[in-house]
Amino acid sequence: MSIKEKELTTNSPPCASNSLSNYLWDDHPDESKWADCVHCGMCLESCPTYLETGQEQHSPRGRVHLIKSVAEGKLEVNEQFMDPVFQCLDCRACTTACPADVDVGGLIEEARGQVRQAMPLTGVKRVVSNFFLKGLFPHPERLQAAGGLLKFYQKSGLQKAVRSTGALRVMPSHLAEMEAIMPDIKQSIHKKYKNVDVIPAKGSSKAQVAMLKGCIMDVMFSDINESTINVLTYNGNDVTLPKNQTCCGALHIHAGDRATGKKLAKQNIEAFKDADKVVVNAAGCGCALKEYPELFQNDPEWREKAEVFSEKIEDISKYLYDTGYIKPQSSINKTITYHDACHLAHGQGVRHEPRQILHDIPGVTYIEQPNADTCCGSAGIYNITNPEMASAILERKMENVPEDAEMISMGNPGCMLQMAMGVQKYGRGGKVVHTVQLLDWAYQEDMKKDNEKKTAAVKE
Repeated sequence: MSIKEKELTTNSPPCASNSLSNYLWDDHPDESKWADCVHCGMCLESCPTYLETGQEQHSPRGRVHLIKSVAEGKLEVNEQFMDPVFQCLDCRACTTACPADVDVGGLIEEARGQVRQAMPLTGVKRVVSNFFLKGLFPHPERLQAAGGLLKFYQKSGLQKAVRSTGALRVMPSHLAEMEAIMPDIKQSIHKKYKNVDVIPAKGSSKAQVAMLKGCIMDVMFSDINESTINVLTYNGNDVTLPKNQTCCGALHIHAGDRATGKKLAKQNIEAFKDADKVVVNAAGCGCALKEYPELFQNDPEWREKAEVFSEKIEDISKYLYDTGYIKPQSSINKTITYHDACHLAHGQGVRHEPRQILHDIPGVTYIEQPNADTCCGSAGIYNITNPEMASAILERKMENVPEDAEMISMGNPGCMLQMAMGVQKYGRGGKVVHTVQLLDWAYQEDMKKDNEKKTAAVKE
């Protein structure tokens, strides 16, 4: 079936930007996003895929040119267009480097939406994509069930048997590497606080915040969610976990499934409508939530709601920095470096705040990492869909990790998994941690010492 024929069978209205455009569906790439691009090349050295390939079509300005050419009717939405668009990591480093702030990431996501309508996934790829993106991630109870299976796999001895027998060798190498660094599955906050409306502040309350618990975050990294709650309540915040919240939709939007992305966005906007502030501990999620208005550029009613919602979103490190946090007294005697998650540094402009938290923890010897804001290759599920490119980018990234670093701190779960693979493969950097965990560990030691003093005082 040709693209023109597919246009007639789709329920989506055709693109109306101009009569020449080969974007045949609504929600097409926004011309205003590429209008200021003069193809100066300032973006080239910031782009991981261009640095690896040296090919113009895998550079930001090359991709912008392709996207613009389809809008002008010079190119079709086909395999040749799809490859550069989906090879992009959507890391936003090019926008940081661009003198005109051209929103390449937004263009890429809109272009992927057009590709997936013109060229839907088929066969096994379609089944797998639908299973995870539509059947699993948007459904908390199903995710918890999947987490339970992973926990059984780890605790029953099955994982040990699989690893000892060499069964992992039958898996693709990148999936075997991921299995090797899988974190221990713990109780999720979804289950722990299922019947709790408000988690009260420790001591006097100064504010109430809502928290996004996430999908993968609460299954794979529930300990980070727990640390986030501990740190927020320790600093005088009552914490709510709205019951109807769901997956942020970042992975869906990255994959070109904008319809599901919009559905999840609407659910989250309604779930958090009574919150004054929504704290997020996953950079990719926070960036997606802040960019909800982009999803509704052709829907004035929901765009207005999304704009109000996006103003509430705050990364945990920035929220703590802006509202003030108690500086811990207990030491973490480690040499630590920091990795800028792309969607935190480039997507949200948060760089100084997490570094300041590290500097405020006694005992931390901080080493700045060269090129700290270059992508690690995780990029959502990019390391699964594009394993060879992701591996090459990770290798380049690990070369910049200081050899004497005992910990690598960061603010995104996908980066944590990818960097953990890098540590295992290249033996650099030691333990991978979330910045909020370090603050929580110092606070826990402070509280332990306070309790010991109180106990000693009572005995006297």
